[in-house]
Amino acid sequence: MRKMNVIDSHTAGEPTRVVLDGFPDLGGGSLAERRRRFRDGFDHWRSAVAAEPRGSDTMVGALLLPPDDPRCCTGVIYFNNVGYLGMCGHGTIGVVRTLAHLGRIGPGAHRVETPVGVVGVELHDDGRVSIDNVESYRHAAGVEVEVPGHGTVAGDIAWGGNWFFITAQSPLALEVANIAGLTAYTQAIQRAIDAAGLGGEDGGVIDHIEISGTSPGAPGVARNFVLCPGGAYDRSPCGTGTSAKLACLAADGQLGEGERWLQQGILGSAFEASYRRGARGVLPRIVGQAWITGRSELLLEPDDPFVWGIGARPPASP
Repeated sequence: MRKMNVIDSHTAGEPTRVVLDGFPDLGGGSLAERRRRFRDGFDHWRSAVAAEPRGSDTMVGALLLPPDDPRCCTGVIYFNNVGYLGMCGHGTIGVVRTLAHLGRIGPGAHRVETPVGVVGVELHDDGRVSIDNVESYRHAAGVEVEVPGHGTVAGDIAWGGNWFFITAQSPLALEVANIAGLTAYTQAIQRAIDAAGLGGEDGGVIDHIEISGTSPGAPGVARNFVLCPGGAYDRSPCGTGTSAKLACLAADGQLGEGERWLQQGILGSAFEASYRRGARGVLPRIVGQAWITGRSELLLEPDDPFVWGIGARPPASP
């Protein structure tokens, strides 16, 4: 029987499962190289952790690895029920909270290595975590796509550690009662983007759809709805999505350097955000908080028909 030790947390409502040990050796090299090795040779381990019956459509896994960069306190590869993420804002906050829970780091500034670059983090005395995310930028503005049943939808394509299509158009108010309808709408946009062959820089796959609007009953307070890869909505305000939004606001002259931006998610939980100017875009800072929800040992019984996750392709020789 194979075993993995994990710690679960949530950041503003969105879960993170940090894998501490029990995972196959991915060798050395950069985090990007090890992520490729993970994807190509050990993808069944991803679904075993993040997919049902152990995980869910909302679960984001975070595999802790020794960093290639000696300045970093850890390396991490993020994944979910359907694939891999470049960077994950809520997940990084969860990782920092987990490392603090384990006594591996204390309050202060640290670095975390991800497949898309090194991000700075700061653990504050009150438990909040700041992330200095990778440089974020708008790739294209006012891109139009024909969405069956909804007509022409216009939005920006932006990078915040993942590729986003960000639109202000929505048939429904951004409130919890409309989650099912908002999910269906953003899934329709995702299908239309895929069908149209739209992408980010160098063919980057747009795999997040973000509706950007205001909070019902609180004019002027930003709220978003983010569809994640795999079809589930982000329970948090989405750290990489907030970063991509900051890049668009800066490009449009709607938010100045150092100004505070409060970004609610669909549940009403919020991240604080600001930015510094970068070489081609913005250097976002996202502030949020995570809470530990459990510590457990995942067991993989060899005769379990769903040992590698429901719908997973079993390995030839696990």
